Amino acid sequence: MKNIEVLIANKSHTKYAEIICETIAESAAVRGTGIARRTPEYITKKLENGNAVIALEGDKFAGFCYIELWGHGKFVANSGLIVHPDFRNVGLAKKIKHKIFKHSRTKFPDAKVFSITTGLAVMKMNSDLGYKPVPFSELTDDSTFWDGCQTCRNYDVLTRTNRKMCLCTGMLYDPKAKEEKHKKVKEKVFNRLKHIKETMFLKKKDQK
Repeated sequence: MKNIEVLIANKSHTKYAEIICETIAESAAVRGTGIARRTPEYITKKLENGNAVIALEGDKFAGFCYIELWGHGKFVANSGLIVHPDFRNVGLAKKIKHKIFKHSRTKFPDAKVFSITTGLAVMKMNSDLGYKPVPFSELTDDSTFWDGCQTCRNYDVLTRTNRKMCLCTGMLYDPKAKEEKHKKVKEKVFNRLKHIKETMFLKKKDQK
């Protein structure tokens, strides 16, 4: 994987829109799992506005993932994670996932990052990044997002349950929850150090 670069996409990468869509469709067919289809026009917009990352070996397409905003910017989804068959089983998906997550956090620092997936490998990567499994009610209620699932073979499950559940697992990274946890850890460490310092001071006082 020495020659593969994972880059933040730009207008120069729009020529890969067709192969990205083809790779997504082929992957869905092979896996037999649900995946929302995307048009080349849709992917082109993601590439042009920098809301995507692309993996390349020279000029050869290797992988892709894009960012989508929902709920007026309150939520961000990292979607369409795909690795071309020629570059699978070398850890590229994880590298792409980490790049798109970091890009999302930099570009939209206050947004909650969420994912819905049927893939165990993606769930593991999400978990490593700090995502937590949540019910669909914790995700965006933006109907446009859920309408995007219409091309998925499992869409009837989603509609029958009034968008409460499907074969996908919902996962969420909440930056505020992460910050709160970090704050509590810092307070705990500070209080512990304070206690040690006070104990040492009392011991020295008793020795005098």
